[in-house]
This record gives sequence, structure tokens and C-alpha cells, in this order.
Amino acid sequence: MSINLKKDDQILVIAGKSKGSKGRIVKVIGKNNTIIVEGINKAKKHEKPNNNNEQGGIVDKEMPIHISNVMLISPKSNNPVKIIRRKNDKGKRVRVEKKQPENVID
Repeated sequence: MSINLKKDDQILVIAGKSKGSKGRIVKVIGKNNTIIVEGINKAKKHEKPNNNNEQGGIVDKEMPIHISNVMLISPKSNNPVKIIRRKNDKGKRVRVEKKQPENVID
């Protein structure tokens, strides 16, 4: 499965416990086809004391979401859209909306 999402894209969660939530992609994990979204799918994790967290304890951490459970929000129409990759006039591959191929996402 190819990942057509990039860091800093706005997405809408369409499945799971965070369904209906909107957020910004913080990290794309290509190996597992997952993404981490800012403020969504949080879980409580126990952490040992370290340089970043001197006290340790229980912290809220954003967990990965599979890419099949999210949709990209188009910057032009502000609606969730499906995207595909097409070659532009110069031969470079760009992301475009599936229903309206003239709307380039990149």
C-alpha cells in the first residue's frame, strides 16, 4: 500500500475511537503504513525517569493510526478527499484529488 500522506497534512479520522477528529500529521511511519496525528489517539504510558522526563510517571502519548482510517483534508475545498498520484506537465509526480484531477494538493 502506498502512502500518499505527508508530514503537516491536515487529516480527518474516519474510523476508530477518534472518529470525526481532525488533526495535523506529526510523523509518517512507512514501514507499518501508519501515521502519528497531533492530539489524536492518545494513550497513557508509563515512563522511567530520563533526561527529558526527570520524574518519570504516567504520560499521555500519541499512538499511531493506520492510514486506511484517515482521509486527507483538501486545502482548497476544506473537505475530505481521496488522492492519487499523477504526472504533471514537467513529468514530476504530484498528488491530485481523485474526483477533480485539476486540483493539485502539493
